[in-house]
Amino acid sequence: MKRIFAILAATVLAAAGCGGGGAGGSGNRLSIATGGTTGVYYVYGGGLAKQLSANIANTQATASVTSASVENIKLLASGKADIGFAQADTAADAVNGKDTFTSKQPVKAIARLYDNYAHLVVAPGVSASKAADLKGKRVSLGPANSGTQVVARRILQSAGINPDTDITKQQLSITEAVQAVKDGTIDAFFWVGGLPTAGITDLATSKPNIKILDTGDVLAKMQSTYGQQYSGHDVDLSSVYKLSGTIKTVVIPNVLLVPSEMSDQLAYDITRTLFEKKAELSAVHPEAKKLDVKLAQEVAPVQLHPGAARYYKEKG
Repeated sequence: MKRIFAILAATVLAAAGCGGGGAGGSGNRLSIATGGTTGVYYVYGGGLAKQLSANIANTQATASVTSASVENIKLLASGKADIGFAQADTAADAVNGKDTFTSKQPVKAIARLYDNYAHLVVAPGVSASKAADLKGKRVSLGPANSGTQVVARRILQSAGINPDTDITKQQLSITEAVQAVKDGTIDAFFWVGGLPTAGITDLATSKPNIKILDTGDVLAKMQSTYGQQYSGHDVDLSSVYKLSGTIKTVVIPNVLLVPSEMSDQLAYDITRTLFEKKAELSAVHPEAKKLDVKLAQEVAPVQLHPGAARYYKEKG
């Protein structure tokens, strides 16, 4: 009898600790997969965790540090995370089972959030004015299993550079890459993130003679090779980071994803909280100001989760 009670107790505890249930049940513990600590995903995710915990009954949400897009989708698909930030190009690969993903991943979208911008940062004294000039140099492509690495490789390939043989490749997080530039151990690094990215703001302040390269010259090649998830934009990165010149770059939307099997009610509540608490999220990071009900539904080829779709239908 004691053994039966022990098994029943363990079952109840396990159920209480799982995400994906409906709000108002015995409790939801939601893990939000974000990115590095100096990127927008982590800051935005921390703000979202606070609002979900406060506004969905019996819910405790926490943001976790990850390598970002690719890892986040794998965590969602394996049941190790309940909500994840990802770039639209990586999400498209995931649902189509392409490139990094060997099979179609069971994820759906809550919303398109804001745009990411490709940053190609060059250390002081390094001679390079475009991506093609990085041949033979020490370059970080971003951490393994990150959306940054996906974009970095595609930018280099579009510029005629083999990222595996034509550069001395490193795989550093944004924090590690910033420090490596300060230490003089790399020549350049890629980062794909929202504006401003704190780590790059810090670097541009401490090393005002860094450069961020314009990557607009490879955009057409990327679009023809990899798809229309990539676009140009009228934002000038030089004004964001107080650098000289005009810097235009490749732009990639971000989406908020959940497992396909998440309950409709929980997905609805997450979507509702996201929009109802837009002001609070915007106070955490300005990229949340870009939340828009109409734009949020533009997540193809990823499908909207039915719970999210119900929220948007109610909003007309």
